[in-house]
Amino acid sequence: MFTTRPDIIGDFGMVASTHWLATACGMSVLERGGNAFDATVAAGLLLQVAEPHLAGPGGEVPILLYRSDNDSVTVINGQGTSPAAATVAKFTELGLDIIPGSGLLPACVPGAFDAWMLLGMKYGRLRLQEVMQYAMRYAATGVPVLPGMHRSLSAISEIFADDWTSSAQIYLPSGEVPAAGSNLRNPDLAACYNRIVQTAEKATTSREGQFQSARDQFYRGFVAEAIDHFFSNTCIIDTSGRHHNGLMTADDLAQFEAREEEPLSVAYRQFEVYKTNTWGQGAVFLQQLRVIDELGIDPAAEPGLLIHRVLEGAKLALADRDAWYGDPDFSDVPINALLSPEYAKQRAALVADQA
Repeated sequence: MFTTRPDIIGDFGMVASTHWLATACGMSVLERGGNAFDATVAAGLLLQVAEPHLAGPGGEVPILLYRSDNDSVTVINGQGTSPAAATVAKFTELGLDIIPGSGLLPACVPGAFDAWMLLGMKYGRLRLQEVMQYAMRYAATGVPVLPGMHRSLSAISEIFADDWTSSAQIYLPSGEVPAAGSNLRNPDLAACYNRIVQTAEKATTSREGQFQSARDQFYRGFVAEAIDHFFSNTCIIDTSGRHHNGLMTADDLAQFEAREEEPLSVAYRQFEVYKTNTWGQGAVFLQQLRVIDELGIDPAAEPGLLIHRVLEGAKLALADRDAWYGDPDFSDVPINALLSPEYAKQRAALVADQA
């Protein structure tokens, strides 16, 4: 039977992503002798160009990686920290009892770039230019505007035009939302990445040294300086209805480094399932599996009852997320207790067939 999503069978390599350009560039990396981690870095950086409404250099990335050489799972924490000035006292001083959901005040240090660079530096084979060239090229020459990107830009076009004027220069060419299927370029990002690569190649011939140079330039060099300047000299309206400057400084970026961590995991049937620590919400899924295991859900059971139990277990796990989760560097999260079979039994006891 014909399907637009056929089974993929091969003995060389396989890449999947949310955009065909990222998938293609990841496969290109494998064909050029790169490994899975090289392909991931290249595809991840390109997604920030091809799907800027979903990802960007200012974002974050939690990475779960599996190494076949020692049969291990590792986490790279690409979650940026809040600025040092983002304290309860500071928001109280600003007359705010909640952090606005938009504008500059809620911004965290952009952790994604450092996480991708750490992954490539420690586990990849290729050089910096070889994994960054795809993002550089498509940022310079353009990518097709997807319908989703068009809808997202349409929804915020007035905000861009009125307040985020530097963003409008990129995403509202000629002052209008680009049509779906049209070509969208990001020459500023292309120039930024090109400068990072050229500077790294001039600084050292070492593969690892070039990745470290890229990290230093972004977090302790010209990119950090530009971010510092923007945050201190730009006033943006947010959901409070008022204009505010940002709190992030060059020192906040200089203090940040993505890092490797041990994952959280639980056994479920024949699988061991891994997630990040509670600086993300991945452990919610692990809690759900514990409750499902306790309830003894049978996939062959009556569908309505199956869905009911899964959803009720999800509600309980999400409630625990809201009550307990936080950055374990700063919050005492009782994650071992939350993931214990004993606690799952208590939570499962709350799930009746009708409520």
